[in-house]
Amino acid sequence: MLLTGTFNRALDEKLRIAIPKYFRDILPCPPGSSLYVTPGTDGSLTMYTEAAFQVLGQRLAQSPPTRQDVRAFSRLFYGQAQYVEIDSQGRIRIPPELASLAKLQNEVVLVGVQDHLEIWAAEHWQTYVADKQAHYDEIAETALGGPTQQ
Repeated sequence: MLLTGTFNRALDEKLRIAIPKYFRDILPCPPGSSLYVTPGTDGSLTMYTEAAFQVLGQRLAQSPPTRQDVRAFSRLFYGQAQYVEIDSQGRIRIPPELASLAKLQNEVVLVGVQDHLEIWAAEHWQTYVADKQAHYDEIAETALGGPTQQ
C-alpha cells in the first residue's frame, strides 16, 4: 500500500471529513471499516489502518521502554489515539480533542504519506509547504542518506 497525493476537504460542523475514493480504494476502507486517528507531527493528525497501526506499534516495541522519550511518546501517542469508523458516505468524524490539537477548522488537507494519511489545517499545510519546498534538495539528500550540507 503506497499512499500519495494531496486532497483539499471541508470539515463540517460535526467534524466530519470525506476520505477521497482514491484513498478508500487503496486502504481499503469500505463503509463500516475503521481507522485510527492519532496526534501527528508538525501540527498534523495521522490516520492509520489497523495493519499500519500495528506495524508502528511493533517498531515502537523494539525501542527500550526505559528511555524517557519512548515512554513519553507512547503515552502521548496511544493515550490520544482514537478509533473512528467510516460511514456510508465515506466520511470519518475527527474527535473534538484531536481537531483542537491540530487546530482544524473549515478547510483541511489530506496528505498521503506512504503508509498513512495526514490531516492538516489548510493554512498550516500551505505554510509548511512554502517553508520546506525551498529546501527540497537538501531535505531529499538528508532523508535519502546523501551528503549533508554544512
